[in-house]
Amino acid sequence: MAKKKQIKTNAIRIVEQKKIPYQEHTYTFSENDLGAKHVAEELNQNEAQIFKTLVAVGNKTGPVVAVIPSNQELDLKKIAKESGNKKVEMLHLKDLENLTGYIRGGCSPVGMKKLFPTYFDQSALNFATIMVSAGKRGVQMELAPNDLAGLVRGKFVDLTLEK
Repeated sequence: MAKKKQIKTNAIRIVEQKKIPYQEHTYTFSENDLGAKHVAEELNQNEAQIFKTLVAVGNKTGPVVAVIPSNQELDLKKIAKESGNKKVEMLHLKDLENLTGYIRGGCSPVGMKKLFPTYFDQSALNFATIMVSAGKRGVQMELAPNDLAGLVRGKFVDLTLEK
């Protein structure tokens, strides 16, 4: 049986270049269900350990990246304060690929076109490893939160809405 050729994403190439230990996970995705609950179920993982990458725009700094647990919501006031903005709005979906090089459901904090200010929800530090998109729908990479933050010069802060 022929071995399936693995397509490396920019995010995976960067992680490998920096010799950061990671594990790749693949899952089937549907255009209708890009939610993390599906990813967590298919990969048999804790939903709080799967992090989504969101891009917002601050009135002073421009784009900022938030990496938060997939089962949480971003508090725009908190990221505005942390990033030195008065106001932050979510980036329009139509602008995502042009700005980052990634599409919805495949946006990774690693390997964007530019290195934007990146903030990780502090809950990431509760886990030895977290999962983030590897830059393509259907592919996640699992690595240590500090390694990931070091790659993008990220900062750990409180980013989510109180439940």
